[in-house]
Amino acid sequence: MRLLRRYRVGLVLIGLGAVTLWRTRRADGNHAWRYGRRVLLGAAGVVAAYMVLLPVGIGYITTHVGRAVVPANDLGVAYENVSFTTSDGLKLEGWYVPSKNGAAVIAFPGRKGPQRQTRMLARHGYGVLLFDRRGEGESDGEPNSWGWGGDKDVKAAIAYLQRRPDVDPARIGGIGLSVGGEMMLETAAETSSLKAVVSEGAGARAFSDEMDHDAGALEAALSAPLYAIKTAAVAVFSNQWPATNLRHLVGRIAPRPVLLIAAPNSPNGEDLNRGFYKAAGEPKALWEIPESRHTGGIEARPREYELRVISFFDEALLR
Repeated sequence: MRLLRRYRVGLVLIGLGAVTLWRTRRADGNHAWRYGRRVLLGAAGVVAAYMVLLPVGIGYITTHVGRAVVPANDLGVAYENVSFTTSDGLKLEGWYVPSKNGAAVIAFPGRKGPQRQTRMLARHGYGVLLFDRRGEGESDGEPNSWGWGGDKDVKAAIAYLQRRPDVDPARIGGIGLSVGGEMMLETAAETSSLKAVVSEGAGARAFSDEMDHDAGALEAALSAPLYAIKTAAVAVFSNQWPATNLRHLVGRIAPRPVLLIAAPNSPNGEDLNRGFYKAAGEPKALWEIPESRHTGGIEARPREYELRVISFFDEALLR
């Protein structure tokens, strides 16, 4: 009720402000000039709202709103409820499907999106760890939808698997979807403990990534201020430095293998994977699925997806 009253008071104040501005408007002078000026001021206000308020609002929401619900478990295989702690003291909660072949894969992020990939991997004997990243589900911490600082979560997951009696510490891989793919690439560039990475749907995390998109000079010039303000807002609201450009990181992963999966026709900026592929060392592969939606490769081409991903992990982790 208190919140509702505040909203009502706010609407009344906004209404009074609009009425006051209308009644105190200038009515003298040339009509064409007066109304032309108002149109220009209105247009300037709309542009300012789009260029400033929108990216600042996005920055605030993506660093303060996290999914607090744990999804239904549809894995269809035996699993354990597990928890582990990050290097900065956060407790993360998740599920673990025990390994039958001595190898394990981190499926990331969250416990909902990677469930189909988890079932696929479990059918082939892989252990699979999926968990709530910081600030989401039942895990501690503040959310950050862009994944800044999330490499600590993946490193903690690797450390957990290294302690498992059913897992060979030298046979740990990762499959990441969307921001999870970005975080897998970043983590693999920072630690050799992640032996193989499948990244699907990776895109831009900060200003430097956004400016790597294949765009014309005019489009880049118009979008640069918006991207810069959004990145600055995320940095301020999360109290973190912007994430490092992924194109500058992926070259550090070799000689460990990388499989990049992208939906080039999705509106999520997955064209950046072509730059990641060029910057990565061997062994590497880029598989583009034109008819796929964002992170929808397993739905668009289920048989080929399973064949490619399982063959990739078999080669990297079992042989």
